[in-house]
Amino acid sequence: MIRRSLLPNSRFVAIIVVMGIVAATLPGCKKKEPPATVAPPAKTAAPQQPKPVQKAVSSALKLQPPPVNQFDFSNKKDPFKPFLVVKLHPTPAAGNVSRAAQSGGLPIHSFDVGQFKLIGVVTGDRQNKAMVVDPSGKGYVLKVGMTIGKNNGRITSISNTGVDVLEQFRDDNGRVRKETIKITLPRKQ
Repeated sequence: MIRRSLLPNSRFVAIIVVMGIVAATLPGCKKKEPPATVAPPAKTAAPQQPKPVQKAVSSALKLQPPPVNQFDFSNKKDPFKPFLVVKLHPTPAAGNVSRAAQSGGLPIHSFDVGQFKLIGVVTGDRQNKAMVVDPSGKGYVLKVGMTIGKNNGRITSISNTGVDVLEQFRDDNGRVRKETIKITLPRKQ
């Protein structure tokens, strides 16, 4: 059972609809004015533009256009160049000791050849290699043609018994002397 008081009265609904229609049509009811007449444009020799009253002022900085090449690496370091440049083939006949040996650039060039201890030799099909240890305990792998020692001794051969190093240096009289130093494996005890 539905109560009659909850349902809207049909008269009430009709009044609301009529009021909505009247409200919708009221804005369209205006006093009609005669249409404005358009005067033909007057012909003048040159069109004049009105002068601005005040010049536009901006507080923003005027930005310069970016340069064509905005990435300049001329003062940057090349990441592909090595830190130290070491000559592997110095000219000992000229009597010049390489810069790496003078400044102690590589640790293998800061000790005499006689101070190194040979701890192993690897023989293979292509090239023999040897491992030596300097007095401080740091190890190095040697190949034929590398330099070792303060006088830039060149490794001439690596055999099962040891490593042959050829040192060239100038003596007190100014003559070039060649000396072959052999680093041997220690005897087993």
